[in-house]
Amino acid sequence: MQVWPGQAYPLGATYDGAGTNFAVYSEAARRIELCLLHDDGSETAVELRETDAFVRHAYLPGVMPGQRYGFRVHGPYEPERGQRCNPAKLLLDPYARAISGSVDWGEQVYGYHFGRPDSRNDLDSAPRTMSSVVVNPYFDWANDRPPRTEYHHTVLYEAHVKGLTMRHPDLPEELRGTYAALAHPAVIGHLTKLGVTALELMPVHQSVNDHRLFNDGLSNYWGYNTIGFFAPHNAYASGDRGQQVLEFKSAVRALHEAGIEVILDVVYNHTAEGNHLGPTLSFRGLDNASYYRLADDPRYYTDTTGTGNSLLMRSPHVLQLIMDSLRYWVTEMHVDGFRFDLAATLARQFHEVDRLSSFFDLVQQDPVVSQVKLIAEPWDLGEGGYQVGNFPPLWTEWNGKYRDTVRDLWRGQPRTLAEFAGRLTGSSDLYQDDGRRPLASINFATCHDGFTLNDLVSYNDKHNEGNREGNRDGESHNRSWNCGVEGPTEDPEVLELRARQMRNFIATLMLSQGVPMLSHGDEFARTQGGNNNAYCQDNELSWVAWPEPGKPAPGLLDFTRQMVWLRRDHPVFRRRRFFHGRPVEGTDDELSDIAWFTPHGEQMRARDWQAQHARALAVFLNGEAISEPGTRGERITDDSFLLMFNAGAEPQDFTLPAGHGSQWRTVVDTARADVLPPGTGREYGAGDRVSLTGRSLVVLQRPA
Repeated sequence: MQVWPGQAYPLGATYDGAGTNFAVYSEAARRIELCLLHDDGSETAVELRETDAFVRHAYLPGVMPGQRYGFRVHGPYEPERGQRCNPAKLLLDPYARAISGSVDWGEQVYGYHFGRPDSRNDLDSAPRTMSSVVVNPYFDWANDRPPRTEYHHTVLYEAHVKGLTMRHPDLPEELRGTYAALAHPAVIGHLTKLGVTALELMPVHQSVNDHRLFNDGLSNYWGYNTIGFFAPHNAYASGDRGQQVLEFKSAVRALHEAGIEVILDVVYNHTAEGNHLGPTLSFRGLDNASYYRLADDPRYYTDTTGTGNSLLMRSPHVLQLIMDSLRYWVTEMHVDGFRFDLAATLARQFHEVDRLSSFFDLVQQDPVVSQVKLIAEPWDLGEGGYQVGNFPPLWTEWNGKYRDTVRDLWRGQPRTLAEFAGRLTGSSDLYQDDGRRPLASINFATCHDGFTLNDLVSYNDKHNEGNREGNRDGESHNRSWNCGVEGPTEDPEVLELRARQMRNFIATLMLSQGVPMLSHGDEFARTQGGNNNAYCQDNELSWVAWPEPGKPAPGLLDFTRQMVWLRRDHPVFRRRRFFHGRPVEGTDDELSDIAWFTPHGEQMRARDWQAQHARALAVFLNGEAISEPGTRGERITDDSFLLMFNAGAEPQDFTLPAGHGSQWRTVVDTARADVLPPGTGREYGAGDRVSLTGRSLVVLQRPA
């Protein structure tokens, strides 16, 4: 076999049409062998003799796409000094574009012998671990164009590749649960009819099933256990010798053709190698001290993620890995943005969360990554890890305070009106001071982590026994309310109340300033039986139950569609700037752009906001006083709306305020199962009374 010197950049395996360049970083290694793996179980070892800046490299003519490979690293195995090199462990390439196989759990993949954590284990891991794969980077993107949907037009839909498509009756069985299923007209048609503009995919980076879950007959279904930051997860494709790359790209191209962006949920805060008792799969064996945050005793790991380890964000090589991965997914895979799991960990250079850490500086100046959607999950499990509202101006955030406040309102908690008003109008207390706008707030009532929308109104307590952790896992304080009965019931009054509560959440979400996010299957009122932490449930408990062919879809689906389209049709619900609370200069309208009223039609005063018994309020949105200009500088005007919220258990009469116009018509009443077509709702004038059912909201519209 010919071995040429090759190049130190780019890292990973790079095929050029005639051969492949291999490059891997390790400061700890004394010697690295590239192992070409053959289908009969044998391997050909090639020492990487060339070194530049701790990057070992070689070029092998004739090595083609589909070739499986790994690395064996000769170096110090000194856990007490933070290093765990062992050539008996076949290691994945951190830059592998595709990964083949899965971990067949056994003692071989660990660096120590079971029961003796201080021992050294020299059993060969190759037969029981995964391998990296050389891929062909070429793909015919044809005329692919990213939709580049502006945030104020964005409707996010969080989904799991397998969970969304596994039970779809119109999909061929061989496509279900795959990237190809995302590209199927049945799935894309549903998303476009729903009004979705961006599909936020739960992790598709190559992940690993945990040993404990494997032994319990479960799996790491969610995929927040990454081992390959460049490789699409191979279980979601028809083959794993590079086929996953082609199928993922094809799905992105099809979604773009439908005007739907693709946003990836990414996990750059930790890896699947776990704590000091975890397996040796890649980073640990290459250069443990350079990739991970080690504790004061370097045998152990600093863990701010609850997974056993945290990546070392002050390491230039870790930062390069993350930035290279992000650019790869944008430039080569054409994704449109990222949602960063436990993003507060990315800001930890030493101990505290620093919003100006190196990672955020790199993102800010990067000409590729800075131009896509960047969404933070703004918390982790470390000290000071709850950082909602503290990310840099370029970022948007999952607004956990929005979720909590809206849940508290609709379950009838006292003294919630003031904070609810702030969340409804874009959370200016969180985002205005640092120059951000309402669109920095990603609003949601439910997501993958926690109860589904149906379960939020059906359970007071979590029911996670199926996870085999004694119901100790998952959040215990869910801010949920079961409407009087825990779990399934045939009581028609309870079922009607639950349906109304679900409509309340959907309507509130679409009427709020910010960017709305739906969780997959909530439009079908899907349930997980009260399991609020279904990370290990790769089965029908977690998969979306689509309507059966020939049977009517749940009424909530039509209501959700109508609310999404009401929002998209009216810019007053998706303003790009915060409300002023006063008339807007340059307009003829003397009314403020927003005003708040008691049910008696009087302006809200300080005591009204804090009244313990108060569960109802109304808000006037002046469509003729929108402060921001259109894309061509034109003045934006819209109809005006009066939103009336009654979170109390009893019916509530609202008196329409004087001086805010007449000719109001009902367009939304969550006591009904649909949104009324324009001009068909009941008409009201100033001073008239509108009666709201207990726990409902009504929207009145006044033409511009």
